[in-house]
Amino acid sequence: MSDHYYSEKPSAKSDQKTIKETIIDHTFTFKVDHGVFSKGGLDFGSKLLIETFQEPEVDGKIADVGCGWGPIGIAVAKSFPKRHVRMVDINERSILLSKENASLNHVTDNTFISQNDVMEGFEEGEYAAVITNPPIRAGKEVVFKIYEQSIKALKRGGSIWVVIQKKQGAASTEKKLEELGLEVTTKNKQKGYFIFQGKKID
Repeated sequence: MSDHYYSEKPSAKSDQKTIKETIIDHTFTFKVDHGVFSKGGLDFGSKLLIETFQEPEVDGKIADVGCGWGPIGIAVAKSFPKRHVRMVDINERSILLSKENASLNHVTDNTFISQNDVMEGFEEGEYAAVITNPPIRAGKEVVFKIYEQSIKALKRGGSIWVVIQKKQGAASTEKKLEELGLEVTTKNKQKGYFIFQGKKID
């Protein structure tokens, strides 16, 4: 696989920058870098996902799968401090940035960040929500693997939240989530981006 944000060890020369992002009336400080997803700042899809996400109705952990430099998981951890948020990515540079950004934004107490191949090794039935801006460039097989593994990780009544563009496979994502037995709702739609919630009802 060519070197890009889904690489385990990105070869792009590091060039860290510090940015400010306002999300749901809170200003965050983040460090970003080359070799990770959305290196220039918070992308529209991730921001829309954060702003649309609702706290789960059931108790349990929240997972941010494909966390990049951490904006989704960190914003969720800040919004819901009583929830434990696990953040994972295959990219080691992303993980280092996420850990630093969690510290910068004072959410280290309720976050756990680790390098991981999607959701391998996740506890079954422990999660109230899985949130993902899936790694489209990794291919449909990897993206669908996240959806499939989410089913095992979610509690009954828990949900997976996905942001995806129409042109990048929103229709196939919706179909896949339905095939997995989830109750699928379009929670938001802006500028070609769809936010799907797939609720585990069985």
